[in-house]
Amino acid sequence: MDSCGCGYSRHLSASCGKVEPVERLGNQQVLDEDLVDWRKLAQALHARYLSPDYLAAAAFVSAVAEVAEAEDRHPDLRLAAGIIEVSLCTHEDGLWVTQKDVDMARTISEIARELGLKPDPAAVTQLEIALDTAYEDQLSPFWSVLLTGSADNKIYDSIFDPSGRVPGLWFQGTDEHDTPRQRWHFDLWLAPEVADDRIAAAVASGGSIVDDSAAPSFTVLADPDGNRVCVCTATGR
Repeated sequence: MDSCGCGYSRHLSASCGKVEPVERLGNQQVLDEDLVDWRKLAQALHARYLSPDYLAAAAFVSAVAEVAEAEDRHPDLRLAAGIIEVSLCTHEDGLWVTQKDVDMARTISEIARELGLKPDPAAVTQLEIALDTAYEDQLSPFWSVLLTGSADNKIYDSIFDPSGRVPGLWFQGTDEHDTPRQRWHFDLWLAPEVADDRIAAAVASGGSIVDDSAAPSFTVLADPDGNRVCVCTATGR
């Protein structure tokens, strides 16, 4: 892996609700919306809120659920100790951010402010697994069944577990090659404002920069043994 295509596979979990055709927003359009609490990662908008306790978190989830049901928008929510993570996208021939998602993001931000929850946008993260292969059609049924239990969870060049139990897997096209050339790599999606510091810390920990010609869209790093990873942001895509 000498580059990170990170192409169409910019989707997330299939739990996002199906809607009538609407305009899909590009990354720059999303950035122009100035959603302070939110960051665009691989497919969706992501927010992270800090909660003082489970009661406050439950109140937030309940309020978001009430609005989401009324608007027929179904964000993914993950509740853990001290945090609530939210992601928003539209499921329509892929997974995309639309104006309705942007509007819902603003509503959720307002709910968080009213309940006194603190946003932590720099901490949002998404991990995707990428497989370099010249045989996507042959390999994808195996990986879809293995990871998700069904061969039907492939969207274009990517496999997504509808329940979000495992990271997405996308197939990066490559020429035929012999093993043991590295085929697997991680795509680590970060908020743009923290990517440079994370890369510097990884280098200081013994890693190296293999290719930064496409930065800040993606930077290819390697660990001391040569295993590679792409640090990706939505900037410049």
